[in-house]
Amino acid sequence: MTPPHTGTSKSVKRTASRGSVTAETAAMLPALMVVLAAALWAIQTVSVQLECVDAARAAARAAARGEALDQVHELARAATSPNAQVVITRDTEFTKVQITVEVRPSWAQSLPAVNVSATATASTETMTQHGDAPGPSHELPPSTDRS
Repeated sequence: MTPPHTGTSKSVKRTASRGSVTAETAAMLPALMVVLAAALWAIQTVSVQLECVDAARAAARAAARGEALDQVHELARAATSPNAQVVITRDTEFTKVQITVEVRPSWAQSLPAVNVSATATASTETMTQHGDAPGPSHELPPSTDRS
């Protein structure tokens, strides 16, 4: 008795499914690209968030030391983005800096922007760099120019 020949059934299955892997890969490629693009956008957003936190801390320390609010505003914008909105509030006890930046992927300008913001507060020093105590609450309005 001879064993049944199994070689023909495997070769038939192999040729029938030979192009299916290529077709499945071609169908999944656009979905994979969308997931990759979303992941890159998320990484960019987190990076901008970290920049905002660092810039807000540095700006709050500078404003609490008594530096001019215009200089603090420029310091914060230089550390983040030229279109960042910076709000500085300084009174006799606390100095608060809030920075907001719109994040939009460079490859899809038609997508809606994500607003990223950070706030930092520092104790206002009793003496400014000019030797006098800070005056009443000063607030610099958000930047309106879009460079």
